[in-house]
Amino acid sequence: MKCPIIKTATLIAFLQLMSGSCLQLAAQIGTRFPSEKKVVQDPVTGVHLTFLTSTPSGDSKIYPTHPQWTADGNWLVFRSNRVKGEAMAVNEETGDIVQITEGGYTGMLTLSRKEMRLYFMRERGGDNGLQLISVDLGKLFADSETGRLQEKTAYEKIHGSIPAHMANGGDMALDADEKKIYFKVSRQVAGKHLPKDAEIEKSFGPRNMGAGPGGIASMDLGTGEIKHVVSVPFQVGHVQTNLWVPEELVFCWETGGKAPQRTWTVRADGTGLRPLYPEADYEWVTHEAVITKDEVAFAIMGHRPVIMQEASGVEIGNPENPGQEADWGPSGTREKPTGLAIVNLRTREMRIEGQTETGSGLWHVHGSPDGRWAVGDDFSRSLYLIDRKTKAMRLITAGHKTTAADHPHPTFHPDGNRFQIQSAMLSDDDRSMNICVVEIPEAWYGKE
Repeated sequence: MKCPIIKTATLIAFLQLMSGSCLQLAAQIGTRFPSEKKVVQDPVTGVHLTFLTSTPSGDSKIYPTHPQWTADGNWLVFRSNRVKGEAMAVNEETGDIVQITEGGYTGMLTLSRKEMRLYFMRERGGDNGLQLISVDLGKLFADSETGRLQEKTAYEKIHGSIPAHMANGGDMALDADEKKIYFKVSRQVAGKHLPKDAEIEKSFGPRNMGAGPGGIASMDLGTGEIKHVVSVPFQVGHVQTNLWVPEELVFCWETGGKAPQRTWTVRADGTGLRPLYPEADYEWVTHEAVITKDEVAFAIMGHRPVIMQEASGVEIGNPENPGQEADWGPSGTREKPTGLAIVNLRTREMRIEGQTETGSGLWHVHGSPDGRWAVGDDFSRSLYLIDRKTKAMRLITAGHKTTAADHPHPTFHPDGNRFQIQSAMLSDDDRSMNICVVEIPEAWYGKE
């Protein structure tokens, strides 16, 4: 098997490439891979799609609740199997790909918006819990460009440790002031902070998820001090922060589908705990994401037939048409309003910005920080752009294959003029995904 051509600027790096094992070389933080950048035209809409990766290497993007681009706006960070268990970054202009972790990570890749730094959790092995680590990406990219790479300790900083009895995966989020990280805690720890008479929720729905208790804690990035934030009687998921307002958190009741009350918000000191959008039994709320300093986007699903029975023509349990099981209850039909919804954190007012006429309806949603655009995907992996100024909604890109390993998960760039997705459009196996950027055509601005 041939080694990948790795861009370096020194004879030493070239000799390393020519000799030794590709796997050993690729294990080093800062290793560079050649550009795979391709610009293709969407076969349905004609919109230009910039694929920053285009080989079947197990790529997937960061979840839409978190930043995708580095602080300078030039690099996209993503998960990949180019080096199994390690994270990558791709330069949007040049297409250069750089390995940015060494030694693995677990859970959420969390980018700073103020400095060139990546935060993540790493398992310490055995019963030793997790370490919170950050990587100086600015220094790493510079050394990688010149070929003068150092040991990983030259780029890593250890901020603190989470004991094994407290650890609950690597789901975490960086505070807007970037002085703290928030993370999920174990049921054992969460339970200690609940009132003795609290009624613990049981699993909800056919996936047997959602049982409590759950909780969130914080870690001071300077001292490593851990403080408990909040406990709730249900399973916590999708911990995220308001990227503009310090100490404001959003999280969900995670069931793998419909929850009795999906969206929640709380302050970092545990005060202000409340449902973000109080939902009715007939509403299937999902995939919340903070999009501006005052707003959270989410989907109110309209993916189920009004009469929930097999005779409706919908295959129950079909992975291409999920959420049809009767155990989810009566929600998710279009008997009531559905679509891409946006709720204001201050006024608590909600409005529905748009919905597809047919099909599953919008599923994973996001919006531009300037408040101009909203975007959502549906079960067909098609994406629709909504102009919040004119209320015009149109298909922007399609053909991303229902057989893809995951959903597109659109996320806007801070500039608001483009968004990132993951796509199987170029994949011969119809499953493996690549990192793709969709730019909003200039002609779409101001048009109705």
